[in-house]
Amino acid sequence: FGSSCKLSQSRTRPATLPTSATMAMSDAEATKQIDQMVNFILSEAKEKASDIERKAEEDFNIEKLKIVEGTKKKIRTEFENKAKKVVTQVAINKSTAVNRARLRKIAERQEIIAKVKDQSAGLLAKKVANQGEYKALIVDLIVQGALQLLEKEVMVRCRPEDKSVVEGALKDASAKYTDFIKKSCGANTPLTLTMDPKTLPPSAIGGVVLACHGGKITLDNTLNARLGLVMENDKPEIRRQLFPVH
Repeated sequence: FGSSCKLSQSRTRPATLPTSATMAMSDAEATKQIDQMVNFILSEAKEKASDIERKAEEDFNIEKLKIVEGTKKKIRTEFENKAKKVVTQVAINKSTAVNRARLRKIAERQEIIAKVKDQSAGLLAKKVANQGEYKALIVDLIVQGALQLLEKEVMVRCRPEDKSVVEGALKDASAKYTDFIKKSCGANTPLTLTMDPKTLPPSAIGGVVLACHGGKITLDNTLNARLGLVMENDKPEIRRQLFPVH
């Protein structure tokens, strides 16, 4: 019974209450833990903020680089386009200048050739003034034209001031024509030459126009026509003489 009482007393003994020192230590530990948690949270927050700031800076730099590169590319493209336009314009201007120079050169050469033709016409006019030389020339011109027409009757047209010279050349021209035909093929082909009532225009230097079949067929053997023919046929040689290539 005595043992039972002791056991009962030991079981019913109230728990020991914490002392003030124990409570003080618990508060300190709690404060320390709280501080540690706060520091941890702050550290995490700072690290997170740093990451966000670094990421934002990286994104900014990437975006800035894109903008810079895009701007550079745009500027390069614009510059290349402008450069191409400048090159094209320079080529156009050069081509235009070359064409203008070529046209000016051609015009100057044509002017020189025209002057040569005018000078030649002046020399022919002086030859016409010599009645003896001019009559022989008229005979040759009539014979040459008649040999192309090969007609028995031919009219001769001339300038009014050349009428007497031409009339005096008809007999010689007819005889020369007949003699030439006889020597060439043995045929005796007389040629009847008469004066054409029509006359050459005032612009004619000299020479004759032959007509047959009532004027339906004509052959221009004026000095103007012969000069034009020479200028055209001998144009390469004339140009070579006037404009030698160095």
